[in-house]
Amino acid sequence: MATRSNRTGTALRPPQDPAEPKPPPRGPQDRTRPAPSPGTRARTRRPRLWTWLLLPGTLWMTGFLVASLLLVATLALGTTDPLGNPRFGFDFANLTALADPAYSTVLLRSLGYALITCLISLAVAYPVAYAIALCGGRFKNLLIAAIVVPFFANYLVRMYGWSVVLSDDGPLLKALRAIGLADDGTKILQTGAGVIAGLVYGFVVFMIIPLYAAMERMDTSLIEAGRDLYGGPLRTFLFVTVPATRQGAAAGCVLVFLPAMGDFVSAQLMGGPDQIMIGNLIQDKFFQGQNWPLGSALTMLLMAVLFLGMLGYLRRTRKDEAEAAR
Repeated sequence: MATRSNRTGTALRPPQDPAEPKPPPRGPQDRTRPAPSPGTRARTRRPRLWTWLLLPGTLWMTGFLVASLLLVATLALGTTDPLGNPRFGFDFANLTALADPAYSTVLLRSLGYALITCLISLAVAYPVAYAIALCGGRFKNLLIAAIVVPFFANYLVRMYGWSVVLSDDGPLLKALRAIGLADDGTKILQTGAGVIAGLVYGFVVFMIIPLYAAMERMDTSLIEAGRDLYGGPLRTFLFVTVPATRQGAAAGCVLVFLPAMGDFVSAQLMGGPDQIMIGNLIQDKFFQGQNWPLGSALTMLLMAVLFLGMLGYLRRTRKDEAEAAR
């Protein structure tokens, strides 16, 4: 339909049919942002649904965690009566007792054992995860199950079995003596090496799984390109595979370090008096020494060390995510 113009030359539109519905008014935001589609609304509702489903369990775990932390923190300021029963109070003697060189020695020993366990677990887990992820083929799930299923057994039972293997009359030392690599005086139990061996055996699976997941997500074309650039497989692994899977390695180190730092079973079964860890001290104060306030103070010290390690991991993860977003 042709338009008319008024005397000033402005185009006039024809009158609108009354039966024709009027379009809704549009604001400035409507001109730049399209209306959400039904699929977008459904995707928006799904995260809200998952948030509500996660809320009960999150509140449950958070409530018990905060309550237990407050209980331990307040008990660390308490005292014990003549019968050994704990009493709440505001005595800082337990906190000042942590400056004793004996406690700092045990803490540093535990820290060293946990770090060595992380390094050995990393050295063991990398080739295992690499072989399963890149060479496992259709047997990947079966190989992962073969690694994970034995760890479903009770941790204490596995440590008892490992102590039998590493004992003076165990199969490992018998085999080493037979081939001339050990003599009658060689022993693994009651040494720091035995404690570390138990820690590695107990927690190495927590290193394998994150590394396997990281290698599964890695683009294999990077390895092929790395072979063209760096030549040998070792240089390709160090300069391509390791940087591409460092987030999985960092997650595995955290999963191994945290429980290894507070473990007491390995030191109790495979160590001696000179290999006790901070977990053994905490156990002794709670169950044998009847000194719950001092045990709570040692627990807070252990949690502070673990919190610093977790904080470093979170900062590193945030930095990697920022670099990946650039």
